[in-house]
Amino acid sequence: MKTFEVQAKDGLAAEKRIDELTDAINYHNYRYYMLEDPVISDYEFDRLVKELEALERRYPQYVRGDSPSKRIGGAVSEKFARVKHALPMLSLDNTYSKEEIIEFDKRIKRFLDYNADENIEYECELKFDGLAVELIYKNGVFFRGSTRGDGITGEDVTTNLKTIKTIPLKLLKDVGYLEVRGEVLMDKENFKRLNEERLKEGLPLFANPRNAASGSIRQLDSKVTAQRNLIMFAYGIGKCSKEINFKTQFELINILKSLGININKNVKITNGIEGAVDFFDDISEKRESFSFEIDGVVIKVNSVSLQEKLGEISKSPRWATAYKFSAKQEVSVILGIKVSVGRTGILTPVAILSPVNIGGVVVKRATLHNQDEIDKKNINIGDRVLVERSGDVIPEVAKVVLKGKLSGAFNLPGKCPCCGSEVVIDGAAHRCMNELSCPCQIKGAIVHFASKRAMDIKGLGAKIVDRLVETGLIKNVADIYYLKQGDLRNLEGFGEKSEENLFNSIEKSKNISYDRFVYALGIRHVGEHIASLLVRYFGGIEGIKNATVEGLSSKFGIGYEIGKSIYNFFRLASNLYVIERLFKAGVSPHVNIVKPDESNLIAGKSFIFTGALSNFTRDEAESLIKERGGIIEKTVKKNLDYVVAGKESGSKYDKALQLGLKIIDEDEFKSLIKINQ
Repeated sequence: MKTFEVQAKDGLAAEKRIDELTDAINYHNYRYYMLEDPVISDYEFDRLVKELEALERRYPQYVRGDSPSKRIGGAVSEKFARVKHALPMLSLDNTYSKEEIIEFDKRIKRFLDYNADENIEYECELKFDGLAVELIYKNGVFFRGSTRGDGITGEDVTTNLKTIKTIPLKLLKDVGYLEVRGEVLMDKENFKRLNEERLKEGLPLFANPRNAASGSIRQLDSKVTAQRNLIMFAYGIGKCSKEINFKTQFELINILKSLGININKNVKITNGIEGAVDFFDDISEKRESFSFEIDGVVIKVNSVSLQEKLGEISKSPRWATAYKFSAKQEVSVILGIKVSVGRTGILTPVAILSPVNIGGVVVKRATLHNQDEIDKKNINIGDRVLVERSGDVIPEVAKVVLKGKLSGAFNLPGKCPCCGSEVVIDGAAHRCMNELSCPCQIKGAIVHFASKRAMDIKGLGAKIVDRLVETGLIKNVADIYYLKQGDLRNLEGFGEKSEENLFNSIEKSKNISYDRFVYALGIRHVGEHIASLLVRYFGGIEGIKNATVEGLSSKFGIGYEIGKSIYNFFRLASNLYVIERLFKAGVSPHVNIVKPDESNLIAGKSFIFTGALSNFTRDEAESLIKERGGIIEKTVKKNLDYVVAGKESGSKYDKALQLGLKIIDEDEFKSLIKINQ
């Protein structure tokens, strides 16, 4: 920032730079708030904002009407109804510097006309790294919830906020009117689990828990939000009725706690700014021990009367600031780029770095994520780059500081470095589609193939598969059926009896229903439901294999991306070869053909289950339907024939009532399938 101001010796240079910064910050705000997909670090973004603010102060004649310095928050999505906040939800000024925190204290004293040696009482709390929200309570009952949005207007996400267990739907005491402000977070464990699930499904990964929380709150289906296990911590209020009385920020926090509103316990009152700095240092040391992400601490003048005197400046309160943790970054050189293939076939580029110490850890590798990221940052071997490391997150290359000898960006290979198969571009990912034979994917493919809901080969779990693959006994799923008696005797944990049991299970699996066989192949995006639809419409492998992308996606509305995934799977010769070997080994999947029978009331009828059954597991009940030629649906539709309702039926039952569908209980279901249990 200072370097630029020295260089900007004339107004034209300043005007040009202000334009560049305004456009850049607005773009990054759009990516952060609307796409939930930032492409720069918070530290880098804050530096851009600080530079712009400094230039605008020096050259106010060049401040643009769309300057981000005039905005309080982010943007408001068109997906949700708009909610205007009764009082603006201000953002906080922030700093990474102890010196600036000391200056913050001096500014407050100057404004209040305090002596330099007088102490201000501060309330210090954690700065959560999540999504700011406002909750409105009327007569003690949760009435409406919204995001901060642009600070003036937010998005109505009431239904989604109601799914968060730490948000009370009714306060412990009756309060006429109260606007609670807080932060919605996703903890580290749930973030990791969510990204693992998205990886399995071939969906884009969230960059961090903050983006995951933001994306979860903005779901159009509140059931998705409910599954994300979000949490909310309150930190303040907007408007409130007269019975809410407090003289300090700390009193307010305790009032909220007494009403049953979730408050984080890491709050400290300090007499003077030195105590606030000590609090920051203490939290900085504990940072990685928290179950959720924080990016600093917030320091607030504790006295409400002093807060009112201090007032606001532009888009932030004068009486509070955020003291943020320094980004853990260092500069290194990319010595090489290694491309690894994950168990789902995604090619991931990894930068091999000149060793560098970041936060006490020697870093030799950093993820480059994907080709899009490499292109955006124009990264190549030999570049001097800024490497960022935060907690347990894999280090990443944040930006290129100085280009090396190679121009342009590194390109991922067109063939899989693990098996040599053609690589398919799948959204932001480059993917090897050789699911059944690629050595880098084979262990996961075999475990899935042998799983209970697929071929159900008992005794072929992950540990056994590891041994079989590592000893070279299995190179693809078809090899399971070419194992011979005695092959397993030398493997740890195998004796004559356990080997015999495994071979019996392998033999039994040869006679499996066709939909389970298709599911077992592990075609990306093809779960049990889509597998059964494929078999119903196309009969078997030949029909599916010969279908076009349009034919696949138009038959039963699975969508173009899924249709393309199925089509690509059957274009790969290695996949067809494995399937051919399975059939030659005696795998003979059958289609459940139901003969005409007037007593069969199931054939051709569609069913959905909700709640718990007493005499069947969900799998058993659905199998009974399929065996009789019935159809299992996953969502409630107008043309659904039967809704089987067990104990504690959920939203499917409610929707079925609204649509006037036929709802039967377990006894009626047993009568329908003519089973006495």
